[in-house]
Amino acid sequence: MRARVLLIIGGGIAAYKSLELIRLLRARDIGVRCVMTEAAKHFVTPLSLQTLSGEKVHEALFSPTEESEIGHIALSRSADLIVVCPASANLLARMRVGLADDLPTTLLLATDTPILVAPAMNVRMWDHPATQENLDILKQRGVHIVGPNEGDMACGEYGPGRLAEPPEILAAIEARLFPQRPLKDFHALVTAGPTHEAIDPVRYIANHSSGRQGYAIAEVLAELGACVTLVSGPTDLPVPPGVERVRVSSAQEMLAACEAALPVDIAVCVAAVGDWSVAQVADEKLKKLGGAPPSLTLKENPDILATLSKAGPLRPRLVIGFAAETNNVLAHALEKRQRKGCDWLVANGVGAGTNVFGGQRNRVTLLTGQEEESWPEMSKFDVARRLAQRISDYFSSLSIKETQ
Repeated sequence: MRARVLLIIGGGIAAYKSLELIRLLRARDIGVRCVMTEAAKHFVTPLSLQTLSGEKVHEALFSPTEESEIGHIALSRSADLIVVCPASANLLARMRVGLADDLPTTLLLATDTPILVAPAMNVRMWDHPATQENLDILKQRGVHIVGPNEGDMACGEYGPGRLAEPPEILAAIEARLFPQRPLKDFHALVTAGPTHEAIDPVRYIANHSSGRQGYAIAEVLAELGACVTLVSGPTDLPVPPGVERVRVSSAQEMLAACEAALPVDIAVCVAAVGDWSVAQVADEKLKKLGGAPPSLTLKENPDILATLSKAGPLRPRLVIGFAAETNNVLAHALEKRQRKGCDWLVANGVGAGTNVFGGQRNRVTLLTGQEEESWPEMSKFDVARRLAQRISDYFSSLSIKETQ
């Protein structure tokens, strides 16, 4: 047997997909032990899980036979990975606050085994700030997330919150159990978040970037083995595991931090860098004096992407830019790639109604110079995974050519 998974099945109509996941895991020679929440029993039966897994199904925290051997501790340490599928909004909230009021939550609190969760819930519940805050805290603690997808739901609504499909969850499980590190000899530089350009000691010019896309890319590159330097504008996001973060505020500070990180093999410029800054920053807070507002003279900020793309001994081997556009997205992106001189450019629309700035999802087009590849809407983390895989494939193809 290649590895063992402890599968915690939460409540929700998506629980039926856990049966297919068990079948896929067994086909890959991965052992499965199942633990059910009380709510899960309304959707799948212990007999079905036991038949497919070939193992006893665990349900009760206070089992006289199992707790004589401290069963919940033994279970939590019996697996190489704990998978929560489906993870309801309720179960995620209980994980976040550390409740231990049934067998599943006690197992999750009493373990140092890696945890992967596959959320599934109504779109309103998924979008609720409480759920997103819970996920951010769990990620900060090292919990890995797969999905959810966007689609039709049993409740009749449409949107993000649909459980990832079993093959997707299987791929995420295998990535955790048998990590491949194709970028282990590479150094990557990632920029993320907005910049704040001071007007006076109190006010600044900024934009709506949350930094989520850049942070996700930094995290996935680190998972693939890269040494990652994340140069981040102001954001409340936690530092991704295995990533070195350099905090900056202005575009000038971001450029200086990027140049200090060189040489690198890969540069991914995701940050929404302010195009302009105030030519003369006031030393004191500007006051309203009852007349016309103060006149601000703006100057152009340094172009970080173009600077990193310039030919020279310190130019990264692969420079990737992002283009956030509100109209004529593809046309503007094609022009930007030529003007900046980067190798690849990822274009996305951020116009009214897209909810990309500050949101959880993105729809992008990858421009490589040889092709234009439009990706379907997906979570920002899935965009990061797909882009990181393309980066890995790119360097793998170079290695093959060099050895021929």
